[in-house]
Amino acid sequence: MLKPFDARVVVKKPHREEQTASGIFLPDTASEQGQTALGEVLAVGQGSRNMNTGEYMPIPIKEGDTIIYTKFSATEVQHDGEEYFFVAERDIVAVVEKA
Repeated sequence: MLKPFDARVVVKKPHREEQTASGIFLPDTASEQGQTALGEVLAVGQGSRNMNTGEYMPIPIKEGDTIIYTKFSATEVQHDGEEYFFVAERDIVAVVEKA
């Protein structure tokens, strides 16, 4: 598994294929619009470091959270045949709360 440094999280986007009315399958990239993406947090870094004290301030995100993030700022990584995204805390727009 990948372990992020500092104030970053590792995200996996949900796999979705959508089918048009005529039966054509659209991959995720064809159906995404806008500047944000949805993903599940798989790992969380230790947080940002306070330069005065040297202590880490934890990120208010936990493994298993579903987040909305700025998709163009995420760093894509291929690992063991899977696609993951490293997202900085500042690029997380929201946490999707479960009902």
